[in-house]
Amino acid sequence: MNTFEQQRFDYLYEQHLTNLTLQGKRPATIDAYSRAVRRIAAFFDRYPDNLTTDDLKRYFAQLIASHSWSTVKLDRNGLQFFYRHGLNQQWEWLNIVKPPQVTPLPDILTPAEVAIAISQTHQLRYQVFFLVLYSMGLRLGEGIYLQVGDIDSQLMQVHIRNAKDGKDRLVPLPKRKTYSQPLLISNITTFMLADNAEP
Repeated sequence: MNTFEQQRFDYLYEQHLTNLTLQGKRPATIDAYSRAVRRIAAFFDRYPDNLTTDDLKRYFAQLIASHSWSTVKLDRNGLQFFYRHGLNQQWEWLNIVKPPQVTPLPDILTPAEVAIAISQTHQLRYQVFFLVLYSMGLRLGEGIYLQVGDIDSQLMQVHIRNAKDGKDRLVPLPKRKTYSQPLLISNITTFMLADNAEP
């Protein structure tokens, strides 16, 4: 892009970020949708406001060859958002790329396999963290942002805040016989307080 095109790109890209924020998109979505615009602009070395159907077919063909289908879908949705909200144009090429409809069965570990995997970690704090994720069915981000005050040992539940789609949810503390609940709660609290105390 020449200097004029780059200035125009910078201006409309900032508008794109603003529109994403105004539409209430979560930080991860903003990151993915903005990356989609940067990636296609870099591919064609020009601002992507007048791409043809053939341009998009060529772009998505190389994207499919080099990235996962989840990335392809995010780029498709990000460009659709950009055209609709940034350029006030209807993105009419949604059917150019369609992810395959597959529903594979998930790989499920047995409790014994999970115990072996957790026991292979070298620090107790990580063992506790993985045990928390597994026993309560938490996503990685939910476990990372868990706070001491979110654990209610009286009601035996954990308050998961700002989870998927920005929703809170309550998760019961596990009642398995393979470990002691008071010990689990104590370990969780101990390591959370230690992390919070670090500068």
